[in-house]
Amino acid sequence: MSNSTQAERIFVIGSNSFSGASFVDYALSLGAVVVGTSRSPELASCYLPYRWRTDGGHLSRFRFEQLDLNKDTDRIARAIDEFRPEYVINFAAQSMVAESWIHPEHWYQTNVVANVLLHDKIRHFSFLKKYVHVSTPEVYGSCSGLVPETAPLNPSTPYAASRAACDLHLATFLKQWKFPVVFTRAANVYGPGQQLYRIIPRTVFFAKTGRRLQLHGGGHSVRSFIHIRDVADGTLRAARQAPPGEIYHLSTALNISIREVVERICQRLGAKFSDVVEVVGERPGKDAAYLLDSSKARQTLAWKDTIPLDQGIDETIGWIEQHLDALKQTPCDYIHKP
Repeated sequence: MSNSTQAERIFVIGSNSFSGASFVDYALSLGAVVVGTSRSPELASCYLPYRWRTDGGHLSRFRFEQLDLNKDTDRIARAIDEFRPEYVINFAAQSMVAESWIHPEHWYQTNVVANVLLHDKIRHFSFLKKYVHVSTPEVYGSCSGLVPETAPLNPSTPYAASRAACDLHLATFLKQWKFPVVFTRAANVYGPGQQLYRIIPRTVFFAKTGRRLQLHGGGHSVRSFIHIRDVADGTLRAARQAPPGEIYHLSTALNISIREVVERICQRLGAKFSDVVEVVGERPGKDAAYLLDSSKARQTLAWKDTIPLDQGIDETIGWIEQHLDALKQTPCDYIHKP
């Protein structure tokens, strides 16, 4: 890996996640030197956007280390200390909402306890300019209207409660130790490389392979879907520009029901909605809506979303078509790992 002293140095925790892998790709495209860690070995290349580039050279600025946030706290901290990055971006989390009711202790172990142990080590690193904690709008619970960053935390699932607890913990470290944390909370991310258990790629994949998509509650929940490249841009802007303690929402102005998104995908694929979709009961604790006010990021970070939903859907369709054979060899359902 390059030892360039000019390039930004970024340490990514959870680089196998959709958001993490996409951020790695974005950072490498801007010339950064990146170390990524995840608990599992690197995923199949069809899920790693930074392996799709053909221009060469960028992978010489990336190193992956298989390290588990729950088991390898000391090794992760040591890897950060040895690399001495300006920024640590943490995407790692137990992230499924419905499944968090089944083994809630696993969500609290990863999303709270493991993070607290890591933060208590890296707060001593004077070289760290910023620690970006990738949070979630789930911490607000079901809301009406546009939610500002000052909204009270009102989680309604174990997943959301575990994320809110970690956010509160980090706020105490900011106050006590001046730990340089900033938070991002993005709307529903999507794009090429997303796991097939998420609604947009799942709809495309099922339509392409003749399977029926279960649409919980008829898909009437309203969301804002934001392309992962726009989120990666906002995340890096937060790392570079944000004062410690700030929270930033990353969202689009388009609020749309999940059903409408599925209908758009079917239309673009020339498939009948009734042939692709089976309506089933709603999941417990699912929020009817969380619509984010992103004006703060737009005004203070000069951030904006640039990729319209239809363009992003087309990109996702193209990715699935290009990698269909490889994707058929990977699980399309969520597999829980404690």
